[in-house]
Amino acid sequence: MSKSFYLTTPLYYVNDEPHLGHAYTTILADVLSRYHRLFGEDVHFLTGTDEHGQKVANAATKAGKDPKLYCDGLAQRFIDVWEQLGISNDDFIRTTEPRHEKIVVDVLNKLNEKGEIYKKDYVGWYSVFEEQFFTEKDLIDGKDPIGHRPVEKIQETNYFFKMSKYQDWLIDYYTKNKDAVLPEFRMNEVLGFLRKPLEDLCISRPKSRLSWGIPIPWDTDYVTYVWFDALLNYYSATLSPPEGTHPTWPADYHLIGKDILTTHAVYWPTMLKAADLEPPKHIFAHGWWLAKDSAKMSKSTGNVIKPLDLATVYGADVFRYVLMREMVLGQDASFSEESFIKRVNSDLANDLGNLVSRVAKIQSKHFPGETLHLEDTEEDEIFELARKTTFSVRTMVENLQIHSAIEETLQFIRAINRDFTLAEPWKSAKSDPQSARNALARALEGIRIASVLLSPIMPNKIQELMKRIGAPASDQYEWEDTAWNTTTRAKESFFDEPVFPRVNAPKQATEKKESPAKKEELKISPDGLLPIERFKEVELKTARIKSAEPVKGTDKLMRLEIDLGSEERQLVAGIQQHYTPEKLVGKLIIVVANLQPAKIRGVRSEGMLLAVRDGDSLNLLTVDANVPPGLKIS
Repeated sequence: MSKSFYLTTPLYYVNDEPHLGHAYTTILADVLSRYHRLFGEDVHFLTGTDEHGQKVANAATKAGKDPKLYCDGLAQRFIDVWEQLGISNDDFIRTTEPRHEKIVVDVLNKLNEKGEIYKKDYVGWYSVFEEQFFTEKDLIDGKDPIGHRPVEKIQETNYFFKMSKYQDWLIDYYTKNKDAVLPEFRMNEVLGFLRKPLEDLCISRPKSRLSWGIPIPWDTDYVTYVWFDALLNYYSATLSPPEGTHPTWPADYHLIGKDILTTHAVYWPTMLKAADLEPPKHIFAHGWWLAKDSAKMSKSTGNVIKPLDLATVYGADVFRYVLMREMVLGQDASFSEESFIKRVNSDLANDLGNLVSRVAKIQSKHFPGETLHLEDTEEDEIFELARKTTFSVRTMVENLQIHSAIEETLQFIRAINRDFTLAEPWKSAKSDPQSARNALARALEGIRIASVLLSPIMPNKIQELMKRIGAPASDQYEWEDTAWNTTTRAKESFFDEPVFPRVNAPKQATEKKESPAKKEELKISPDGLLPIERFKEVELKTARIKSAEPVKGTDKLMRLEIDLGSEERQLVAGIQQHYTPEKLVGKLIIVVANLQPAKIRGVRSEGMLLAVRDGDSLNLLTVDANVPPGLKIS
């Protein structure tokens, strides 16, 4: 019976739009899953969406939709993106599915019956964005310590899980299982967190404040806290998997971003312990993708990269390769389109692509369709290097060193290239044809083995490459395919189009698209006024507010992310004293869409919204109709 391997991504919050961080975690999980299938293991790869909570409820209300129907559309965005990026997940779970909700209710009932849950009054500072309570000492400058967003003081009665009861157990467990949290420095962070007294966990929200969630089974006046609900997906998915799959608990790896380490490494194992379930074998927290200026990518800074933009321009497999090549697992990594292109050209176009073209062209010219036999295999340096490379790559992958496994494979490819150059088969094809055949067979077999090793990263491109060299193409190779063959068959003809063409200049996949309007952008005078003679040039459009937050260091300015239908922008408006962020999100407003961008208190603003003032109050002009953003007002 083959070894089982159960791997998960986090459940992505459905109200987010898939971005580079989501894509990286999911591609990493996919690459690991494909490698472990290559190793002959029974893999189960789970991903999905987290769909309950206040942010979703608020957004659904703003959109005038039932929360479940609203989530249906948003979840599909993730499904579509993962399909286009070649993700081979075995299951996609949504927290609104009955199979998940049943397990949440079962676990809640079990913990309640065991006396692990109690009810009490509570006063705390609540962040709608983080959907989390914070104590006074947690706050930084009066804002939540995670995203530095506004909080509100709430006093209410809630249900609590006795998480503090398991603090000593968790410390002891991590002391004995030092690889339960990876990398090692993340384990040190968790143990540092556990040196402070661990508080009990609030696991409910009153329906009077939030109705969108799984009801507490013994008290339907409350719904389950979104984090307690969502974490249970990893377990609930094993009890009702898709037909033909057999995931086994506990999970081998939970892959997460470092920003959700505490919930996964503290909340989750204590919940499992209380429910008499085993903790996951490993929790791996990877780093963040940073912009080239070393700033974290986020909506607030306007430097978010949409994965499909890059995948569409350069190809999904090339995109997958660069992400896996550039990040050392656990560390942060910088991203720019320029560095992306350099990696494509150096690794794929020059090292691998050029080798394939050279070898295929020469064998097609001199020995088209001929079966090539390699002599003296045991003494061959490339044969020995192939054996060492396959062993090293497997070891590195099993230790989550994907970037090292890629480099090891590339070193093998460079060795093949050097060997082929020294053999000069293009010269010996007529004077010593058997020597030329040996050189070609050695190179073709080396390329084939290297391609099998790279197939989990670039599954479609590798199939194309295999066809170029006359080797069997498959969407799932077996480990036996990395064994050296002494016989290979050459292709009948050569393909002129390279497998990995060079990219000569940035194609601006990550740049914001400019407004489709070709008219000159309007420039506002320093006093904020527009000359009356140019008013007829104003272009008004509908826009949906996607997010809002105060501009740091000001008491008037609010930074808005808006959807204009064909593009997204940010603008700055002096409305902080009149609107809270949660009251803005979802509004369909009217904006001046053809203003020249300007910086306001250091923040780029790409437009202006319309509002009316009545005495001391200010009200946005909104559209009271179910129309899409981006419509021109005429």
